[in-house]
Amino acid sequence: MVIVDTTVWIDYLRGASNHETAWLDREMKRRRLGLTDLILCEVLQGVRDPGTFRQVHDELLRFHVFPTGGVELATEAARNYRVLRAEGYTVRKTIDCWIATFCLISGHELLHRDHDFDPFEERLGLKVVHAEG
Repeated sequence: MVIVDTTVWIDYLRGASNHETAWLDREMKRRRLGLTDLILCEVLQGVRDPGTFRQVHDELLRFHVFPTGGVELATEAARNYRVLRAEGYTVRKTIDCWIATFCLISGHELLHRDHDFDPFEERLGLKVVHAEG
């Protein structure tokens, strides 16, 4: 399954045109796509209009939403952060570390537009969808 990150969902919902949104639009009916509860939260936080909030909420719930959390994921995310930090990489957002670690543990690919995920791919083996045209 491919987990679609907040960065891609926001661009997609705003109608932005880039490689990742084109991939998402093309693959939406062909592949199993999902998101995490934290991604759902991040996307919905940015919706200002109550009617649009409900519409976006319902649209995203068409996909599998994985609950995250717990001691195992928290511990492994902290470990990954520390490993990358020791190698000279600083992940700016805890949520990105959490999402990347969730994908690593679960074996899911990640579609994103955020360079904070690059060291997870390069150093820890995160599977990433490269949506180049």
